Amino acid sequence: MAVSEESSSSSSRPNSSNSNTNSRSPPKHNANAYYLAKTVLRGSVVLQTVCGHFRSTSSYDVVFGKETSVELVIIDEDGIVQSICEQPVFGTIKDLVVLPGMRSFKCRVRRFFPLTHVELSAPGNSRHQLGRMLAVDSSGCFLAASAYEDQLAIFSLSLSSTGDIIDKRIFCPPEKDGRLKTARGSTNISGTIWSMCFISEDYHQASKVRKPVLAILLNRRGSFYRNELLLLEWNIEEEAVNVIYQFAEAGPLAYHIVEVPHSHGFAFLFRAGDIVLMDFRNVHSPSCVYRRSLNFTPLEEQSFKNIIRIPDIMDEDGISSFAASALLELGDINKSDDPMNIDDYSCIQPGSNYVCSWSWEPGVTNSPRIIFSADSGDLYVIEILFESDGVRVNLSDSLYKGLPSNALLWLDGGFVAAIVDMADGMVLKFEDGFLQYRSSIQNIAPILDMCIADYPDEKHDQMFACSGMASEGSLRIIRSGISVEKLLKTAPIYQGVTGTWTVKMKVSDPYHSFLVLSFVEETRVLSVGVSFSDVTESVGFQPDVCTLACGIVADGVMVQIHQCGVRLCLPVRTVHPEGIPLSSPICASWFPDNMTISLGAVGQGMIVKHLELNRILMDYAADSPVSGLPSGNRVDNLFVIGTHKPSVEVVSFTNDKGLQVLAIGVISLTNTMGTTISGCVPQDVRLVLVDRLYVLSGLRNGMLLRFEWPSASTLSSTGPPGQHTVGSSCTVNSRDLSNSLSSNNKVPPMFMSNASGKSEGEFPVNLQLIAVRRIGITPVFLVSLSDSPDADMIALSDRPWLLQTARHSLSYTSISFQPSTHVTPVCSSECPRGILFVAENSLHLVEMVPSKRLNVQKFHLGGTPRKVLYHNESRLLLVMRTELDNDSCSSDVCCVDPLSGSVLSSFKFEPGETGKCMELVKVGNEHVLVIGTSLSAGPAIMPSGEAESTKGRLVVLCIEHMQNSDSGSVTQRSSPIGGYAAEQLSSSSLCSSPDDNSCDGIKLEETEAWHLRLAYSTIWPGMVVAVCTYLDRYFLASAGNSFYVCGFPNDNSQRVRRLAVGRTRFTIMTLTAHFTRIAVGDCRDGILFYSYHEDSRKLEQVYCDPVQRLVADCVLMDVDTAFVSDRKGSVVVLSCANHVEDNASPERNLTLCCSYYMGEIAMSMRKGSFSYKLPADDMLKDSDAAGNNINSSRNCIMASTLLGEEYELLEDVQAKLVVDPLTAPILGNDHNEFRSRESRAGIPKILDGDILAQFLELTSMQQEAVLALPLGTPNTAVLSMKLSMPAKVNQVVRLLERVHYALN
Repeated sequence: MAVSEESSSSSSRPNSSNSNTNSRSPPKHNANAYYLAKTVLRGSVVLQTVCGHFRSTSSYDVVFGKETSVELVIIDEDGIVQSICEQPVFGTIKDLVVLPGMRSFKCRVRRFFPLTHVELSAPGNSRHQLGRMLAVDSSGCFLAASAYEDQLAIFSLSLSSTGDIIDKRIFCPPEKDGRLKTARGSTNISGTIWSMCFISEDYHQASKVRKPVLAILLNRRGSFYRNELLLLEWNIEEEAVNVIYQFAEAGPLAYHIVEVPHSHGFAFLFRAGDIVLMDFRNVHSPSCVYRRSLNFTPLEEQSFKNIIRIPDIMDEDGISSFAASALLELGDINKSDDPMNIDDYSCIQPGSNYVCSWSWEPGVTNSPRIIFSADSGDLYVIEILFESDGVRVNLSDSLYKGLPSNALLWLDGGFVAAIVDMADGMVLKFEDGFLQYRSSIQNIAPILDMCIADYPDEKHDQMFACSGMASEGSLRIIRSGISVEKLLKTAPIYQGVTGTWTVKMKVSDPYHSFLVLSFVEETRVLSVGVSFSDVTESVGFQPDVCTLACGIVADGVMVQIHQCGVRLCLPVRTVHPEGIPLSSPICASWFPDNMTISLGAVGQGMIVKHLELNRILMDYAADSPVSGLPSGNRVDNLFVIGTHKPSVEVVSFTNDKGLQVLAIGVISLTNTMGTTISGCVPQDVRLVLVDRLYVLSGLRNGMLLRFEWPSASTLSSTGPPGQHTVGSSCTVNSRDLSNSLSSNNKVPPMFMSNASGKSEGEFPVNLQLIAVRRIGITPVFLVSLSDSPDADMIALSDRPWLLQTARHSLSYTSISFQPSTHVTPVCSSECPRGILFVAENSLHLVEMVPSKRLNVQKFHLGGTPRKVLYHNESRLLLVMRTELDNDSCSSDVCCVDPLSGSVLSSFKFEPGETGKCMELVKVGNEHVLVIGTSLSAGPAIMPSGEAESTKGRLVVLCIEHMQNSDSGSVTQRSSPIGGYAAEQLSSSSLCSSPDDNSCDGIKLEETEAWHLRLAYSTIWPGMVVAVCTYLDRYFLASAGNSFYVCGFPNDNSQRVRRLAVGRTRFTIMTLTAHFTRIAVGDCRDGILFYSYHEDSRKLEQVYCDPVQRLVADCVLMDVDTAFVSDRKGSVVVLSCANHVEDNASPERNLTLCCSYYMGEIAMSMRKGSFSYKLPADDMLKDSDAAGNNINSSRNCIMASTLLGEEYELLEDVQAKLVVDPLTAPILGNDHNEFRSRESRAGIPKILDGDILAQFLELTSMQQEAVLALPLGTPNTAVLSMKLSMPAKVNQVVRLLERVHYALN
């Protein structure tokens, strides 16, 4: 995501300049534009997996290394992967290991913090830089880090009193001569280091002076021998590394060496075609004790095997390493005089299997077992038995057949996590001697293309993405927020709902029994079960009143609070097995004299009511005093109220003292102009107990607050707030804490006698405001998802948000559902995690899906989806597929139903023809599909960047709506939500069809059908690799280094005329246009701007890229500005706004406005029209410039514009966040250097929204501390001089809230 930020001068332009969006002369984009980039959906590719006790000694956590981020997950007892947190590292992760005996990271408040940093090399991506691979000693005392080539380092580890982990270190080879001592002289490390591991010593024979031994596999540069095994010994006392064993062979390529845990000297050598177990107990004379051939794949399947994908090994000049080619040479060369040759090599055939990944069984010290994945996709287990007569190795049969795994992780409980390349991973479990599939590990990469379209009948967009390759290719539907599964929708007959509650019959019941709906002058009680039926009379609630609150005060005793009184009810057995055995319920009512009730709350044994003239509280619980509270108080007698003062107050009740205010949080908020913010009256309040007790309050103006008990140091300097009553209370929340506290839990520390710094008589204390967030403009309601005091909540305002109570400060994520007025959790045996929303006068039963780490729906396509478009008229997706497993064709274009994923029709290309690009082009009043293909095999580009001599085809297809009377060809379409006249939750309303990936189904008209018809086709001299529309009546198409302006004469789709041609020096990769501007991206010269003269039918190059770049994609924001992504992971903004276009020079350099290094290649970019501005913003409410900025929201990539001074403010905040210990990059690297890679010095940077987003996760005190940090670098010192006044916390929070609100 990028947010453009124009200078304030842009807001002073006349409105007329932006009034006509259809004008042929669009408004110019301001040259002084700034941008912010923020990750909306992080990369899903998992490269490394480790497990350990990161959160606590009792937790069992899994960490996924995802190149630019780390994700902490757990795998529950059902094998479902659930994400705990994900954190960007602002760098590139090369490898990930766990140090035994100590945690390499410490995870606090769901965030990783580094324990220490060790700089291995200068920033960059040279193959000689350390950090590509890690190896750790089994005892956790030593760590090794290697480069791709020639270099490695060894470290000794110890946790000292000073906190330092790295004790000693040595780099190899030494800098002075680059040679290592051997028994026969010296040698060096010159070549690619494939693998390495430590060889552990037997602790019974280990000497006092430890000399760690590191085994490395080396492919020596220029050597005939494929394998070279080196054993390096680190003499710590002499500070030297010596080669104690060296052996080279020309046999099968050995590419992994893996130590056997708890074996003290044994290691596996994984080679092409076999597995060798080596005995290194005598490091000066190792031997082979076991060898097993890996010929698993039948001969008839060998030609179809997946080839191992080798990542590019690039140096600073972008030249591939010579040694990388050795990985592809998996043949066999005999050699008879080596210690690894215990069998004849004749059984190893070219193309034999090899090990892709492996993992050891956790917690096993005797008879260790290792699971490994072969390149055939089979999973095997090897068991090693150490017996008196030697070592015995048992290899199992294939336990599971799937895709080859790039990484394996064997977990406790018999689970195995298998990570697959370019496909979803898997969680497997050992059952009955085999591995059984349990769940998927979502991976939507690679995304080759995407399009954005409205979600049918709802008010939010969704993204359709082309994901995966070949047989694992799929169409992914990506939605924002937390995924929900829609189960039921009723007819819109519920007008005027004022409240919803779910009630259990007994406190210990696992499921809810009743759903209570309150209307303006009515109350209905529905049973919760297979169906929702009206049981109001059998429960006993008064039906002709508006219910204010309800619940149970004791098992089987329900209470209803309404305006005129309180009603206790005992339901009958006909509606619940625990009811009374009578024909009608027993009811008792209490009515206040000359008073009415305005609010109420029900807890276990407690009813709290607010009356207009008095206060009444009834208590049904027995006394259970707790030390530290005022005499007679109990933890379970606490409740919180919100008042009109405005404030929140924590109140306790005892029979002898009545109500007593224990703590008060005064609400007084101001905007950046110093004006008090209106509407700060609490709408809803909640008590939360997670490690400590705190208060959440939703305000009527759409703001969310968190209060905590102050520390002892703060309390000692704070005086009592004075006398407070509850007479003006507006919101009440009674929370039964004792029911959810186990006997091992302690009393919350703020209520202990010395915890608050005050004596017993000095209550109430002042609550501290920790965090303030605006989540909308409508009142905020807080609904707990369960009765537990630490349960997550739904914060309901303009949209529903999931509020994570265990997170630090305030952490909330949008729920992928439409705006709603009321919500309540519904737990039944059929739907244990149900949530009932009231939206648009209908009841919507949904279920949040915790198993989905990503809010993504998947449709298998059976090939690689290359391009996707959304056709508005048919509401269908047009998908271009390649690598089809089809005898008649390998590529086609198909129509896909976006609701069910079914392929409705397709147009098959000729045999040997491959689709390359496509675009919808307007012809008259309809749209046709223009397609570019390749008719030649092989690459389209020479190594020099010039185009190969190839052929392609330009195809035009018409999308026709056919009237088909054949009932056998009826199109079945699924709807996300079906209409229901009754309130039934049965098997018919659930997702029961195996062919239906959505929830409820409806049929289209029986005569509706769409198909693709060929209208035009012609052969072109070159592969047609790019197509785009131009000026609503032309289209552009490129082949080789030429591109053409084409049109349809007389709006005839059966004729195409080439009107003009333009040529570049190198192969064209992308084409895009905006009004009259054409942007051409080639594979070397970067972006070139062209203009087309309709009168003369000529193309003219007017601007060009100032640097060479290999363009991945390009988006024109307007006629002057282009967003460009390249194949090195950078995004840049190029502009010509400061140039005057004339004909003086044939070539004018574009201005490089700003850049941003992502570390991942953006293969597809789309322009959005999202406004980052909140619906109501106190800070800009009275600003004259606010209205003008809204018009700029369409000139953006997923956001809109800010003011220039706001960019400077956030730039200053970013400079402080990158050095603060709480928010600095956990890799310890230079954030500015990372985001500046592949960019010229002095080029402005796009703001890093991921760094800035961390500011919202801090408490108010931490935010103030960050803003008070000194700026230590010269660049940041210059920034501080630009600001006219110090940054205020609420000013920064408001800016970042708007970005968060727009994207989440």
